[in-house]
Amino acid sequence: MIAPLRTLALTCAVAVALTACKKPEQQMPPPPEVGVIDAKPQTLPLQRELVGRLSPYRSADVRARVPGVLLKRVYQEGADVKQGQVLFLIDPAPLRASLNASQAELASAQATYANAKAAANRARSLAPQKFVSRSDLDSAEAAERTAAAAVQQAQAALTSAKINLGYAEVTAPISGRAGKQQVTEGALVGQGDVTLLTTVDQLDPLYVNFSMSVDELTQMRAAQAKGQLALSGDGKSTVQVKLADGTVYDQPGTLDFSSTTVDPATGAVSLRAVLPNPQQILLPGAFVSFQATLGERNNAFLVPLQALQRDTTGGYVLVVGKDGKVARKNVKSEGQQGGNWLVSGGLEAGDKVIVAGVQKVKEGAPATAKPWDPASANANGQAPAAAGAAPAAAKPDAAAPPADAPADKADAAPAAEPNKQ
Repeated sequence: MIAPLRTLALTCAVAVALTACKKPEQQMPPPPEVGVIDAKPQTLPLQRELVGRLSPYRSADVRARVPGVLLKRVYQEGADVKQGQVLFLIDPAPLRASLNASQAELASAQATYANAKAAANRARSLAPQKFVSRSDLDSAEAAERTAAAAVQQAQAALTSAKINLGYAEVTAPISGRAGKQQVTEGALVGQGDVTLLTTVDQLDPLYVNFSMSVDELTQMRAAQAKGQLALSGDGKSTVQVKLADGTVYDQPGTLDFSSTTVDPATGAVSLRAVLPNPQQILLPGAFVSFQATLGERNNAFLVPLQALQRDTTGGYVLVVGKDGKVARKNVKSEGQQGGNWLVSGGLEAGDKVIVAGVQKVKEGAPATAKPWDPASANANGQAPAAAGAAPAAAKPDAAAPPADAPADKADAAPAAEPNKQ
């Protein structure tokens, strides 16, 4: 009788111990709250961050066009000059002497022509009476024509001498900024070759020369053929230059030239834009970074930077589907624009893209979508709604102490059992 009682007592003790060790069943936490935006297709400007080099709108070399000794530089180096303004003076004495000689030759030719003309007139008046032969008349008229040609030749030589004398004053071919003097006073210039004296550059406006890869242009034209892109070929493409201090230049430029050939050395196509420079802040030869607006992209989406993730397969975003579960969508991005990613493919209108709380969700798991408020998001891109999930996560820890207390009693029960024996 005692043995069955002992067995019954031992069984009850084991049952009590197992009951005490069993922890209460934990409740499943609610789905995490995430901040989402609704994907909306838009027509957005196609912009590219590029680097180009400035060059003068017009650049003219000022050269000595006649031989002579350089007497004086009239302009101030680095100053703005007007078209036709005198820049240098060349010794005009030899040129003036040539002009006088040409005038004398013209006077001699005119005198010869007068005599030949008188002789020809006399022969023509005597020819009807047969007082001169036909041969003498022909000779007189030929001499007249030769003398007339000599007069024209002398007049041309005189005109050339006047032009050369005018070249003694070297003038600016265009309006712009004159550069450094290349030849000092007293040097012989224009002797056997046209000597470079200085250069005049027009600084308002300036050209911005840049290039784009042929692959990128091919993709743009392919998108244009599909109706996804409208290229600006009517002068509406603009460039916005950024200065060295990071500020934006207040004068936008316009695209005015695109090459029709590819540079075999670089595999790129040359493009050019005209940039106003009324205050002449920018100088030719400098490299500048700028944002070029080349057209408009249709059916594009703007996604906040923190929403776009990347892995070995490329860019993707997480969206909350109609069933409330998280799904992955691979997207194609076309660079940044206004603090957002420009997504050209992979998204559909109405997709709820997760912006805040991306790190708390998994693909295929449920999530509660809340509208994302950029103003209340913290530095990590977390929405305030996501922070409210923290107290719910702490509930299992609060329930842990009551489960531990019975476990301590269970540990004491087996120790007291031998005394019952």
